[in-house]
Amino acid sequence: MAADSEVSVLPISFPVRFVVAVSLLIAPFSPQPESEVFEITDFTTASEWERFISKIEEVLNDWKLIGISSGKPLEKGVYTTGTWEEKSDEISFADFKFSITHHYLVQEHSDKDGKEELVEDALPLPMQDLLCMNNDFPPRAHCLVRWYGLREFVVIAPAANNDAVLSESKCNLLLSSVSIALGNTGCQVPLFVQIHHKWRRMYVGECQGPGVRTDFEMVHLRKVPNQYNYLSGLLDIFKSKIGCPLTPLPPVSMAIRLTYVLQDWQQYFWPQQPPDIDALVGGEVGGLEFGKLPLGACEDPISELHLATTWPHLSEGTIVENDVYSDLDPIQAPQWSVRVRKADNPQCLLGDFLTEFFKLCRRKESTDEILGRSAFEEEGKEVADITHALSKLTEPAPVPIHKLSVTNMVHSAKKKIRKHRGVDESPLNNEVLNTILLFLFPDAAEKLADGFESRTNTSSGNNPPPESEDYNLFSQFKSAPSDSLTYKLALCLCMINFYHGGVKGVAHLWQEFVLEMRYRWENNYLIPGLANGPPDLRCCLLHQKLQMLNCCIERKKARDEGKRGSMSDRSPGGTSGDAGKGADHSGDNPDKEKEFGKSWESWSDSEEEFFECLSDTEDLKGNGHENGKKGGAKEGNKEPVNLKPEGRLHPHGKLTLLHPGEPLYIPITQEPAPMTEDLLEEQSEVLAKLGTSAEGAHLRARMQSACLLSDMESFKAANPGCCLEDFVRWYSPRDYIEEEVVDEKGNIVIKGELSARMKIPSNMWVEAWETAKPVPARRQKRLFDDTREAEKVLHYLAVQKPADLARHLLPCIIHAAVLKVKEEEALEDISSVKKIIKQIISHSSKVLRFPNPEDKKLEEIIAQIMSVEAVIARARSLKAKFGVEKCENEEEKEDLQRFVNCLLEQPEVSVVGAGRGPAGSIIHKLFLNAQRVSAVPPLDEDLRRSGPAEERRPNTGGAADFPPPAGREVILRTTVPRPAPYSKPLPQRMYSVLTREDFRLAGAFSADTTFF
Repeated sequence: MAADSEVSVLPISFPVRFVVAVSLLIAPFSPQPESEVFEITDFTTASEWERFISKIEEVLNDWKLIGISSGKPLEKGVYTTGTWEEKSDEISFADFKFSITHHYLVQEHSDKDGKEELVEDALPLPMQDLLCMNNDFPPRAHCLVRWYGLREFVVIAPAANNDAVLSESKCNLLLSSVSIALGNTGCQVPLFVQIHHKWRRMYVGECQGPGVRTDFEMVHLRKVPNQYNYLSGLLDIFKSKIGCPLTPLPPVSMAIRLTYVLQDWQQYFWPQQPPDIDALVGGEVGGLEFGKLPLGACEDPISELHLATTWPHLSEGTIVENDVYSDLDPIQAPQWSVRVRKADNPQCLLGDFLTEFFKLCRRKESTDEILGRSAFEEEGKEVADITHALSKLTEPAPVPIHKLSVTNMVHSAKKKIRKHRGVDESPLNNEVLNTILLFLFPDAAEKLADGFESRTNTSSGNNPPPESEDYNLFSQFKSAPSDSLTYKLALCLCMINFYHGGVKGVAHLWQEFVLEMRYRWENNYLIPGLANGPPDLRCCLLHQKLQMLNCCIERKKARDEGKRGSMSDRSPGGTSGDAGKGADHSGDNPDKEKEFGKSWESWSDSEEEFFECLSDTEDLKGNGHENGKKGGAKEGNKEPVNLKPEGRLHPHGKLTLLHPGEPLYIPITQEPAPMTEDLLEEQSEVLAKLGTSAEGAHLRARMQSACLLSDMESFKAANPGCCLEDFVRWYSPRDYIEEEVVDEKGNIVIKGELSARMKIPSNMWVEAWETAKPVPARRQKRLFDDTREAEKVLHYLAVQKPADLARHLLPCIIHAAVLKVKEEEALEDISSVKKIIKQIISHSSKVLRFPNPEDKKLEEIIAQIMSVEAVIARARSLKAKFGVEKCENEEEKEDLQRFVNCLLEQPEVSVVGAGRGPAGSIIHKLFLNAQRVSAVPPLDEDLRRSGPAEERRPNTGGAADFPPPAGREVILRTTVPRPAPYSKPLPQRMYSVLTREDFRLAGAFSADTTFF
């Protein structure tokens, strides 16, 4: 059927439909050609057509759509605010598959519904819905709901999208099947069949009741006949289709909606301005802008505004509209409603930043390949002669550099880049690079050594972080705190990638960053923006690596400066000692047990002896000072080699050694080795590979007991003559059981012994105690080799590709983006955005918590953030267009703000007061200004700027203020007897929609099947 032809399905009576032979009706669906061989057909067997009808009846029975339909009248707007549900099944006619779907509005059933079923001669519920005026023109509903106003219906359509019912014989066959199924089951729910191609949305159907039937017919044309452009022509076709035999035709009720589209926003410029790139470097702002992400759309995210002017209740004769004259003035329309059309994927700054940074994750080039040769190798002359490295051992120590200058310390790699390209081709110029480095390392601007030290201490210590939900997001996203160096580095790399050279700029900045890390390690400068202490496993791996390097710098700096008392040899057992002061000797109040956590985290696989030995003079001075401070008490000991106690921190409360009876001293112990998550994983793999054999378990225990052995040696050195029981009382009080017993003299005394697990043969504690020698912590092998670990971290940083770097820092970028949209949303106060942000946080927490998340899930998170950004940009665009901020009346300002929020969250918003309300008057001015701009010749600028819109407005009617309507919708209703004058009066309805490229008539015509 041609696209511009009229589709009209004439009502066919039952006898005509059934006279045609079944074999001829089935032929269009039969895959086999007709056979010319004569054969006898057994009509007692069910045909394909009968099976198809039976399947329809079976589905209707399963869905309990049999019998009289009941329900209460619908409330206004329920089609939009209510919940629609659907059920689907599949049926087939021969080999042609159909899908059958039940669409219905969920309603609350009450006791009154049962009484309504007893009313005699009541029309089926769908026929009552045809006349209901409470839900005309629903903004969001199925097309059949908009065209016929139905609350429930069933649709049969071809299952495959490419299949279509095109021939008239097939249409009549399907409609006959529907009619028979409805008659056999007594179903009063309308049943539709979709015909023609699916994009045309062509439906025909039928609804049956006791003695009544409604036929649903449709016409779809490309070009509109002239006589149907106006209301008068539509009334003529409606009356002719009804064919009412009564002489005074009953009045026709009309509902009319005209839709106007506003596309020209020239009078209201888009307020978003792109960031000033030049302001990012130089001026008072300086590098602070590198710590911020932009937000906003680069184009207007609102493309169109649709104004629907509605006349809901009109009677025939009260209004005139034809090709000469029209009473439909949009200004006088009693109802206005507005919807906005959003721009498809508007370009937004934050979304572009995230997308471009995410693309880095898929790059495969290394830093060397991007920048030209190895950027981290030494100069050729230094590498050529290896004796230079050995000569450093005999050269005097260099004088410490008191002035830390960015210019002097970060451009060695840049010199190497210039060997392979011109100076002007360098990815980052000096000004941008220095600004970023000063932003990342603010302590580098200090000129005096004292000032530098004070700044370093304050930056490394960090102010107490605010205990807010936003600040603690890093632990959910596994990123880094928002005031940390890692977080700032991620923001800088994101901006460099977008504005300053892309991946080459990222590689250049990262190269300079790694050189800065090595410079700080070699010169004992702490890294700013990192919290003190071991690596925080809640953060990303790169942040942990930087924290590990800071720990190495701190240990090296303390060792070089000789601060062993408070830094290198500070006892982690002090906490246990303090707690032990008030602990009961019975062990009922257990102290902090350090056996597992401490030995696991501090285990070192280094087999080489690497500790700092003091000179004999310093050793004697230290011992003498220590003995003088402690009082130099003479103690019995079991170690004749070591007569003097060494490495004491302070007495452990009132505890005394069991055998000599001397006070028990807490020793100075080594700090446990800090570990990053990758080191912990490697250690776990090594321990797991040892297996479950006795030998493997023993070796595993020995590897885990490195820290335990060190603490035992420190304890023996601090407490000569001690025994294992003394050590257990301090180290693991739960494993020393004390109880009160009565001695021979009848006195109550306290007797203690080791726990059962300490008495197990070949116990590791006993073996370690027997192996341990009385050696103070300062002369022990280092549990944490800071030199080795620092070199490992620096090598790890140096070999990172830009893609690896982007993977490490992407959680920080997502973290920053979430904080940015939360900050901007707080200014706009959009409830829907708050819900989406919570979903983003929940989703991101699940995805980013594990290493190497899938790209698809990361793209989903970025898409969610981009959608939030677009909503915020739309809110600001609408605020600017409706002049919310310029409104002086507070009450009107709140109404406009509420109106704008509704436009963002609802498909269509009613305008209070129609064209006379505050929002209506603004919308009128928008259309008026657009009309004036379109009417002015392009070269006539003086008229455009002559004055306010009110002064330039000509004295014409309101119709001139609006363009021709882009859409015209008309609903005609009446109740007349059909087909005879003595038939029962039944509802008749016709819906018409006219656009520039589409014309559709959807009619529902009822007839009396008893008196005809």
